[in-house]
Amino acid sequence: MVDPVRSRERMVREQIEARGVSNPAVLDAMRSLPRHLFVEEAFACKAYSDGPLPIGEGQTISQPFIVARMSELLQVEPGMTVLEIGTGSGYQAAVLAHMGVDVYTVERIRNLFFAARKRFMDMRLFSVKLKLDDGTMGWPEHAPYDRIIVTAGGPEVPEPLLEQLADPGRMVIPVGDSKRVQRLVLLEKAGGQVIRSEHGDVAFVDLVGQHGW
Repeated sequence: MVDPVRSRERMVREQIEARGVSNPAVLDAMRSLPRHLFVEEAFACKAYSDGPLPIGEGQTISQPFIVARMSELLQVEPGMTVLEIGTGSGYQAAVLAHMGVDVYTVERIRNLFFAARKRFMDMRLFSVKLKLDDGTMGWPEHAPYDRIIVTAGGPEVPEPLLEQLADPGRMVIPVGDSKRVQRLVLLEKAGGQVIRSEHGDVAFVDLVGQHGW
């Protein structure tokens, strides 16, 4: 049987710190959370491997390094509110919640929504709120958000999400002209202006909705 504690330590050391992620809160969250509880039982033995894994419905749980990299780019601080688009397994939201923020997460696939909600309840992650809806429209009732993270790749930045981002605020989203191949984009809003920077190639499942594919 795989020792999950040792597996988490090795994952952080060899996959995350070795690639340059250094934010202490991100590293602590990745060391602490039982990633194997966020995947299907058949894949639990691979939960700490260096890559994405299927979670059903044609969706995946992201590679540990990508979760850590996106979390670090957000630069969250305790007490902030974060909007996540694409709940998936719930792992990314759990990482952010562990870092002391309130997470509002939107999932469009019913089965994944209910599975993630059960995980959050079982783990007593009460700072995570879920909604079943088109994530490209955001969750305007609780806007503005200090940070927004999108865990699916679309052809453009959805305008409703940018409107729901606080000023100042930061958004991380995979964007690309072709499906499954994107650039990791950071949008920094300040003083009514938005600065865009790119942070490497990524491959995410499709962002589907009114402002996606």
